[in-house]
Amino acid sequence: MENVKPRWREVLDISMPLCLSYIPIGLACGILLHAAGFSWILTTLVSLLVFSGGAQFMIASMLVANAPMHTILIMLFFLELRYALLGSSLSQYMRGTSKKFLYLFAASLNDENYAVNYLKFATDKGWTPKDALMVEHYSLLFWTGANLIGSLIGNMININLDIVDFALTALFLYMIVMQIKNVLTIFISLLSAVLAIIAMVLIKSTMGLVVATLLASLVGFMVEDYLVKHGHEKGFLLKKIKPKASRKVISKSGE
Repeated sequence: MENVKPRWREVLDISMPLCLSYIPIGLACGILLHAAGFSWILTTLVSLLVFSGGAQFMIASMLVANAPMHTILIMLFFLELRYALLGSSLSQYMRGTSKKFLYLFAASLNDENYAVNYLKFATDKGWTPKDALMVEHYSLLFWTGANLIGSLIGNMININLDIVDFALTALFLYMIVMQIKNVLTIFISLLSAVLAIIAMVLIKSTMGLVVATLLASLVGFMVEDYLVKHGHEKGFLLKKIKPKASRKVISKSGE
């Protein structure tokens, strides 16, 4: 007679590859936050409250660059705004849950556990919102633990703060590459880089990054809206670089 695993153990097994992948990057993030002046208590708090590797690396980098707090908050707002879209795509699976549950779910949502849960919802009819919340909490536990250990290790390691800028640049280059789906995305990425340089020179402040972000986003929206409305979906700028992983595609792959 086979031993039936409890549900929490089954969900842990499913989320374990994600959780293990958090350990090395979480250690690095904790070390960099310590180098930026965070104590182990503050590192733990920012890991729990922010729970975004990109955001935490950005916080460390901008603090090292002596950026004003309002600039950091604005950049965090635009960086994390994507979670509104990610969360909305999961809303169809959250019907019947309480507001308290939704608050907990939204607070621990990030890119990686979203990918795991979306795939499971699309391919496994037995996957429930409670299972999805467990995936989020498991990943949060591993990420926070790795950040905490990294912060404690940081007390014994002398870090050159120049590496913070390099780590953030490498992270965002990776994020850009992973989001490239057509020529328009490449064009807007290059435009935002040029605008950021111009804005930083003119404004002489990290607020130039905010201005460049807003302008590039506006241009991208206007160009895409114009092309779609005028029937240029298959034109050069909107030509897909790689296939888009829709729910239909994921469902077919899981059959």
